[in-house]
Amino acid sequence: MRKFRPVGIRLTQPAARLALLSLLGLCLMPVSETAAEKSPKVDLSGEISDEIRAFCSNIADAARDQRYLLQKQELDGLQTDIEKRIVELETRRVEYERWLKLRNDFLDKAEDGLVEIYKNMRADSAAEKLELVNINVAAAIVMKLKPRLASQILNEMDAKTAAHLTGIIASAADSSIPKEPS
Repeated sequence: MRKFRPVGIRLTQPAARLALLSLLGLCLMPVSETAAEKSPKVDLSGEISDEIRAFCSNIADAARDQRYLLQKQELDGLQTDIEKRIVELETRRVEYERWLKLRNDFLDKAEDGLVEIYKNMRADSAAEKLELVNINVAAAIVMKLKPRLASQILNEMDAKTAAHLTGIIASAADSSIPKEPS
């Protein structure tokens, strides 16, 4: 009986690797009773089955090492890809923060200018205009006005709109006050 004793398996071609891994998979795969019952019965008798068993036992360590090496290479590739994506995400985050700062600066300037416009209007005219804009924008503007002017504007508004604005302003003021832990 011949014994197979490979001395360092070195495969460089993909087809040879695939063939070796397939053979190793057969050698290393545990056979369960259900799998044995479902698979067709092959009668390998005598010397052929002994040679196969000897070959599988001789190359099991080398095959396991090769499989671990391939898995490590794949994990290294995935790690490199993840690191590239992290760098890209960080770049995008910095760009987003820059645009957000520009947007917020613009909104602050626009809001200050808008408050100045309403501050210089007559109360009845300002009330009429604020009833037409978004209720949240109107509430923000009224909140930034001096209390005396804000009360004159609210006095000139429709009662329902004024009540709604007052509710928004009150809830905004309530949410800015830190709650006592219970």
